[in-house]
Amino acid sequence: MRSDTARIGDHGFLSDCRTAALVTPEGTIDWLCVPRFDGASFLGGILDSERGGSWTIEVQGARPVERAYVGDTLVLETLWRGRDVEVAVRDLLAVRPSGEEGAGLYREGVLLRVVECRSGGASVRSRVDARPDYGRTPPVWEHVDGGLRERSGPLLSGVPAPRLGEDGVPEYRVELSEGDTAVFALDYLHGERLIDQGEAAGLLRRSLDTWRAWSDRTDYQGVGATHVRRSALTMRGLLFEESGALIAAPTTSLPEWPGGPRNWDYRYVWHRDAALVVLAFLRLGHAEEAGHYLRFLLRMCGDPIRGIPPVQAVDENPPGEEEILDHLSGHRGSTPVRVGNDAYGQHQLDVYGHILDAALSYEMATGALQDADIDQLASVVDSACRLWREPDAGIWEVRSGLRHWTHSKLYAWLCLDRGIRLATERGREDDFPVEKWREEREAVREEILEHGYDHERGSFRQSYGSSNVDGSLLRIPLLGFLDGDDPRVLATLERVDAELGDDGHLVHRYDPELTDDGLGTPEGAFLLCSFDMVSALVLAGREGEARERFEDLCGYGGDLGLLAEEMHADGTMLGNFPQAFTHLALIEAAVNLDQAGDIEALHAWVNGRAGEATRRRRNPVDG
Repeated sequence: MRSDTARIGDHGFLSDCRTAALVTPEGTIDWLCVPRFDGASFLGGILDSERGGSWTIEVQGARPVERAYVGDTLVLETLWRGRDVEVAVRDLLAVRPSGEEGAGLYREGVLLRVVECRSGGASVRSRVDARPDYGRTPPVWEHVDGGLRERSGPLLSGVPAPRLGEDGVPEYRVELSEGDTAVFALDYLHGERLIDQGEAAGLLRRSLDTWRAWSDRTDYQGVGATHVRRSALTMRGLLFEESGALIAAPTTSLPEWPGGPRNWDYRYVWHRDAALVVLAFLRLGHAEEAGHYLRFLLRMCGDPIRGIPPVQAVDENPPGEEEILDHLSGHRGSTPVRVGNDAYGQHQLDVYGHILDAALSYEMATGALQDADIDQLASVVDSACRLWREPDAGIWEVRSGLRHWTHSKLYAWLCLDRGIRLATERGREDDFPVEKWREEREAVREEILEHGYDHERGSFRQSYGSSNVDGSLLRIPLLGFLDGDDPRVLATLERVDAELGDDGHLVHRYDPELTDDGLGTPEGAFLLCSFDMVSALVLAGREGEARERFEDLCGYGGDLGLLAEEMHADGTMLGNFPQAFTHLALIEAAVNLDQAGDIEALHAWVNGRAGEATRRRRNPVDG
């Protein structure tokens, strides 16, 4: 294990909705992919501190003592203090507004570091030890007027201008007095932009204004508002502006357990995030973003008759095939390091339900779907009718063979249910085989209650014939399949908590010793399931317990409020970071808690999925 690599959860997250960067508490940027989220890393020290590359900063006689985002933005400020000096470093991927009302964001293609001496005098040194192409290609820098350009395209500039050190690594050296500012900038996208003091000030100001304007549109003030607003900003930062795709996480191969091998590339779009993405944006006042994402989703449906791939790249193409980068040592020694994702070729039945759930929620909130959209969605429902009796890889994408997952059948039921509701909502029952859909919906329901339910143990089970329980079963009441206080649901919650629960109100997705997932190695607790337990407890009428769990879970987000996919019992974050699914589940849990005192509103949300309350609050045109 490498002690010189920052822990996963200690990083700050920067985004311009095209790519992302991670920043350690010491001010080191150790992750940046170019020219977009799923591009090759240019800075990849989080996966190998020696070969991956990093951008460091040092203030002589001072150390980083405090950091925070500047208000509701993705601009990160780190304060360095020494005996006679205080320096503030503001890190950002620059953005400016595009579109109406600040909903759209335009990337400037610039990673910017603004260094301000606030007291005393400061000697600052910054080194850009870049390693293009995941560290496979040695960097080659050439002098240009006012900067340094790397052979693959990125351009360094600033005030003072960078110079090559004795070892060939670009560096900035500057002496600052109180009130002085230095600028370090990387044009990662075009390799043309030289940044001076005036332009840097403009980029910083516009970026702050753009993020603040976006955050001001978040209209949630309820339970956990601070956590919800940070989660909303994180979600927005994971939304690829050019296509509307929302990636699962901006990283690859961050381990789900120290030492590997549960290391996967999450820089792609999983359709199972669909419903929570649309619902979260709608519930927080961002209908335009919900629509942008839904349009991407509808384009990805393609020909459902042939099956819908569960994962896509942000440019609407398949993700690359999995490749192992065996020259990288992995995060703190966790190997293998993988890029690409072979889940694209899996059959995952739950995808169909997520798509229809998202579409129905959007339609009920905005009324903006077109007839052609409804036609396409009807073909998705038809596909679910055809496929639901088949085994699949399931939500957890196991690589040990197909089986009849209870969660997958639940989402087949959901697809049929939402398809019926959508046809009814649009008055198009006569255009589609709605009666057949009703028959199939009832058939799925009966099968789940017969085979997805363990009659001996009195709770739902992971898959047909299994005696195991699974964290995905917590969504049974959240989708309206059964009431939250149904005895079968309550018994399932108790089993999940007893058999999959961990210290600090953490919940594992399953027991890897009992579930053959093709790896058979330990993993951390799943934060998605942990927040789903909060929502399920609200529906069970156990608000006090739910609130306590919610507060404890949010506490894991540390000083920046960011969460990974998984968590070790000791509070160490595991898995790719920050994780969209986790933050989406946090938002869902918070809003459910906020509505817990209004049973009518809560059940309208569960059963209607946005419904009239959402429609009354928002104009379908301006969001």
